[in-house]
This record gives sequence, structure tokens and C-alpha cells, in this order.
Amino acid sequence: MRLPRIFTDQALTEDLEVELGHQAARHLVSVLRFATGDKVILFNGEGGEYSAQLTVAGSKKVSALIGTFSSGIPPSPLSITLAIGLSRGDRMDWLVQKSIELGVRKITPLFTERSEVKLNAQRAAKKVRHWQEIARSACEQSGQNVIAEIDLPTNLNTTLQQAVKTRTTNDVVDDTAGNVADKAAGNATNNTSYGFILDPLADNSLAGRIAAHTGPFPKSVLLLSGPEGGFTTDEVAIAQDHGILSATIGPRILRTETAPIAALSLLQAQWGDWL
Repeated sequence: MRLPRIFTDQALTEDLEVELGHQAARHLVSVLRFATGDKVILFNGEGGEYSAQLTVAGSKKVSALIGTFSSGIPPSPLSITLAIGLSRGDRMDWLVQKSIELGVRKITPLFTERSEVKLNAQRAAKKVRHWQEIARSACEQSGQNVIAEIDLPTNLNTTLQQAVKTRTTNDVVDDTAGNVADKAAGNATNNTSYGFILDPLADNSLAGRIAAHTGPFPKSVLLLSGPEGGFTTDEVAIAQDHGILSATIGPRILRTETAPIAALSLLQAQWGDWL
């Protein structure tokens, strides 16, 4: 039987006894029917995981004695930031869950011209806390030990400006292929990063963009995906002005929650840890 993985925000070290939260207690005791002596895996999002054995297994309190450390599954070598237009209903919940399972390192929810979701500061903070819970659960399920970062919702311009700032901080410049290359080398290096915006009207496919890359695999990708109705032509143009490459997923029009999952799968298969 696969041992259940439990996230805790506590510091973890070998031979330390820790009390787990109410949610973990309910899951382990009430759902899985675990008892004292049963084994679990604990992680706190800082990398690596620990074996542990339950010392107390009550309906309101569960404690565990931490055992040995293991590095576990390493993060993907490709660091992906998904900037996604806010969607209605439970689409965002589903998308956060699945993108985390696919190894996304960071999620930035976007207010776009076609976004129908309006959030004030209080509701936005509440939404982020909810998505963080989903992210932790997705890591528990998928075996990941580093929790993806989830930003407060922002606008497209802010995200693009931050992307440019990050490139400047890393002392990089755009080369003629549209990728970002180290100044000293003058071509694609291990520091190469890409930005893609999904656009069904683009002239090039994402698969084609990836195939055109030469040299070592890039280390990071910013993937921009729109809400229902996609990005406007003005938004695509603004992204392109910031060095972002437009790309299609294929000949079919995909739903707002399907398109980024297809793109993430392609990126991980070609440049990530699905090789």
C-alpha cells in the first residue's frame, strides 16, 4: 500500500514528534482508518520528505514520530510559471490542481480584458488561500515536495513588466530566435528562458516553437493562457512587444482549462522531466 503523504507547515527533523493538524487527523483516522503505529510520509514544502510513524491516532489529535529523511522526487529542471486568465466557477480550482500535478513552479492569476471574474483585495486574498490549499493537496497526491507559489491576481502588464525585470536582473538579452540568451555567450545557454502566449490565431504552433530551439534546454518558461474567449489581439500584441512568442496548441479550439494543460504537458515532455 502506498503510504499517505501529509503536508505540515512545521519544521521537520529526524526523531522529532510532531502533532498534525485537524484536517490530517480527519483524513488519516476517519477516512483511512489509520491507527497508532501506522506509517506516513511527512513534508513541509521546503524540499525532501520524512518517513513517520503515528504515536497518537485520535479523531481530534494525531501525532507522529519523524523517521529518516529522503530527497524524494526532485522538481522538474524546467521552471514553469503559468500566468492564467481568471475563469468562472470551479475551472480555476481544477486548473490549479492539474497544473501543480504537472510540475508548475508558480501560478499567476490574471485580470484580462475578457475576464468575467472581479475580485476585491479581500476576496482575492481568500481565493489565494483556497488555491494554496489545493496546491498542497496536489503535492500530497503527486509526490512533490516543493509547493508551487501562487500570486495574488494581477494584470497582464504587471506580469510582463516583471518578466522583463527578471531578465534584466539575470543580465540577459533577447536573441534573434526569440529566446533569452546569456550576454557573454551570445547564443542559447543553460540560462535560456522563453515566454509563450497561447493564441489560436498565431502563425506558429507551440510544438514548432519548441522544435526550433537549438542548444541546451531552457531553464524557465513563462506560459500565458487566457480566460474564456482568450486574449484580445491588443493583449497578444502587448505580450509580443515584451518579447513573448505567440503560439497555438493545434488546429482545434480548446477550452480555457484544457489549453494550458496541453501546453504544460508538451513543455514537460520536451524540456522538463518527462524525457
